[in-house]
Amino acid sequence: MPNITFPNLNCHGITMAAVIHFPADFDESRTYPAVVVSHPGGGVKEQAAGLYAQKLAASGLITIAFDRSYQGASTGEPRQLENPFVSTEDISAVIDYLTTLPYVDADRIGAMGVCAGAGYSANAAINDRRIKALGMVSAVNIGQMFRNGWENNVADADATGYLEFGSSARTGDAASGEYSMIPLAPLKEEDAPNEELREAWEYYHTERAAHPNAPGFALARNLNQIITYDAYHKAEAFLTQPVLAVAGSVAGSKWMSDDLIQRAASQDKTLHIIDGANHMSLYDVPQYVNEAVAELATFFARTLK
Repeated sequence: MPNITFPNLNCHGITMAAVIHFPADFDESRTYPAVVVSHPGGGVKEQAAGLYAQKLAASGLITIAFDRSYQGASTGEPRQLENPFVSTEDISAVIDYLTTLPYVDADRIGAMGVCAGAGYSANAAINDRRIKALGMVSAVNIGQMFRNGWENNVADADATGYLEFGSSARTGDAASGEYSMIPLAPLKEEDAPNEELREAWEYYHTERAAHPNAPGFALARNLNQIITYDAYHKAEAFLTQPVLAVAGSVAGSKWMSDDLIQRAASQDKTLHIIDGANHMSLYDVPQYVNEAVAELATFFARTLK
């Protein structure tokens, strides 16, 4: 499980930080299928993405969990930039690296992600034909979430104020030399509007999964990219690869998995519902994670063979 770094060929001067996991019987003289695992918004590779990467490697895959540009142990300024277009391209940058490894079969590369990382993985699969299969856990299309709300009850046009706020933030950043921030999950327990999002606060800010590289916020200027971003843009035409989406039966975010499955052009697409799980349960609750991993392992074994 070595920690590695490599240059991001999409972003000049960015060095990506990642952890690569190998199957127990790894033999450097053989070639293996590989899966890129992308972390939730505000997260890092040491949390949910790393957990899934570690467990999937046990099924015979090479897996790589990475920190997105400007986040975690990857380089880039300003810190905590959450530009969704950059985040999507980061997945392709990791694939660039994987194709240089002699023990990775470049024709058997998949992508998966958790939360916003799942949405970015979907967008990468739409754009990058090297991705042969797509897995998603508690998928969030970050543009939809910010535009339409956690429970899809806000009209697109009613989110115009966020564009105004992001535009003003950019002006303020330029004047002050400091960057204003927005939360990606509640920064305080009392800020959570419901129990599910209280768990998001708990995950990022208590001993449950807190990590010093995961402060849980982004930059307000990123609203200008996020509000108009659709992680599923042109899925109806170009997302033809096999797709597996795993969502909790009581997850407020489930509608974003439903939407991708409905929109994808793929003829091999499945939505697996985990009974009793909410959005956050699939980050680290063993019974739910193990069910999700079992589904994903079977899916990737079939689609990356």
